[in-house]
Amino acid sequence: MPTTVGIVGYGSFGAFLEVLIRRFAPKTRVRIHSSRQKPDGKKFFPLEAVAQCDVVVLAVPIAAFEEVLARVVPLVGGHTVIVDVATVKMHTTELLKKYAVGKRYLATHPMFGPESYEKKGGEVAGLRVVISESTLPKGQTTALTAFLKKCGFDVVEMNADRHDKHLAETLFLTHFVGQVVARGKFNRTDIDTVSFGYLMDAVESVKHDTALFRDVYRFNPYCEEILKRFESAEGEVHALLKEDRIQK
Repeated sequence: MPTTVGIVGYGSFGAFLEVLIRRFAPKTRVRIHSSRQKPDGKKFFPLEAVAQCDVVVLAVPIAAFEEVLARVVPLVGGHTVIVDVATVKMHTTELLKKYAVGKRYLATHPMFGPESYEKKGGEVAGLRVVISESTLPKGQTTALTAFLKKCGFDVVEMNADRHDKHLAETLFLTHFVGQVVARGKFNRTDIDTVSFGYLMDAVESVKHDTALFRDVYRFNPYCEEILKRFESAEGEVHALLKEDRIQK
């Protein structure tokens, strides 16, 4: 178990990571670097100090990942593990291979966020963490997996290409439908069906993540194919609805 963990980026997910670390590893000291907070030596620290932690988690937007990684790598110690928690994996793992040569890193994707965590009342059973690529010794990866499972998380090992392909068909599609429903101003009513309730649960969990939605589309090459499939299927459904009218 690391004695210090640094978090670079303190948006909603960075703040959420702090909550999880303090819950599941209460003895671990947490240092945070945020471009929006002045270092105080207690919670927030300069990047140089955060980069010297045993583990440094890059909790920054996908579009900012390359710039931040390039700044962090020269500052990390030989023992430091750089952890990628970005929503896409092909893009970030290629950047890790480019910038973090000879460094220890772990590419992951926690398949949940603060909203889903809150809706489950802090229950983590069933929440998945994908481990994509790693330069850590096998024993350390095995120990990490065992720790996450002990906390209650599900751990899935999957290469970056397969991850992004699945992500386009699941998370990106959910975000796309959520954005459409939200922008169409569809709301809950007094006579909602159970299935409509599930739909609105999904919409409410993603409708505010516009920046993430756009970043996933930009950096996941499989999203364009999903949009084409959706548009094609939508056309087929419209045609299905018109069949009865034509027959009449």
